[in-house]
Amino acid sequence: MHGRLPLDELRELAHLYRLNSARLAVMRSRGSDPEAIRYLNALCVRAYTQLQVPAPREQRVGRFLMADLPATLAATAWLQGLVGAVMLAGAVVSATIVSASPGALYAFIPMYPADKLERLAESARERAQFLARTHVAFGIKSVFSAALFVHNTQVGLAAFATGIAAGIPTLFLDLYNGLTLGAFAWIFSRDGGWPLFWAWLLPHAIPELLGVTLCSTGGLVLAKAVVAPGRQGVGAALRAAARPAMQLLLTSFPLFLVAAGIESFLRQSALATGARFAVAGVALAAISGYGWYVRRLVRRRAAVDIGWLIREVPRGESQDSGSGPAR
Repeated sequence: MHGRLPLDELRELAHLYRLNSARLAVMRSRGSDPEAIRYLNALCVRAYTQLQVPAPREQRVGRFLMADLPATLAATAWLQGLVGAVMLAGAVVSATIVSASPGALYAFIPMYPADKLERLAESARERAQFLARTHVAFGIKSVFSAALFVHNTQVGLAAFATGIAAGIPTLFLDLYNGLTLGAFAWIFSRDGGWPLFWAWLLPHAIPELLGVTLCSTGGLVLAKAVVAPGRQGVGAALRAAARPAMQLLLTSFPLFLVAAGIESFLRQSALATGARFAVAGVALAAISGYGWYVRRLVRRRAAVDIGWLIREVPRGESQDSGSGPAR
């Protein structure tokens, strides 16, 4: 059986199935050529199987991870690159501004009290205390992890949902995330304690920023349907964009869950700096490996062909439809 077809091809397949089922009924009622009836019956069986028979859950999950999602990631690679570029630009701009005018920290990191930001920016001792590894009770870590997951999910949903407004709010959210990250990195990257900061940040930032990127990309997929729907119109373009956009959104949730767990349980632990960098390296290697798989799969993936439903085969020749006749 073929992999899952896109919505437009499924719609065409359903139309052809209904058409040829009616044709088959007519041929049977008239006692037409038995060989032609068997051939047409086999085609209808294959079409029915594709349209009606659900795959087992484990096959659906495997197909999503190894076929559907890679195809969506490959098709939206340029949008992912745009999101990443906007975040990076925000980080560079904020780091440049606060290095020249430290007072701008309060604008870029409004979630921290001004007096705490001032102490972090001016005192190496405060920065070392901020990054100190202290024991935290398991219950507190669990609550903190849940709160982080909820917060990250809210940010991701906001980036996704605002894509419907031509993607402008989505890009502003990405820019803001970059501005905050750049300003925060500047605070801790000016003295010898910078390895501690990056070991503190990277293990959870890698899956978290990837999750935000996927949500933002999903929002831009919707934005593209609104801004440039083509001849099909906005409504049809949004219906076509809904599936890949939702795939990207749903993929972000496990990433947010992993990021929240790492930020709560690993960051607030006595794990050594080298081990923290190793965790970040594993996360980066896993993401890079999946990206390599996506690139390789898309290069080798053949275009879906449903011409076997209507292809004419001369009578008298062997008809191999890939499905045995109905018994």
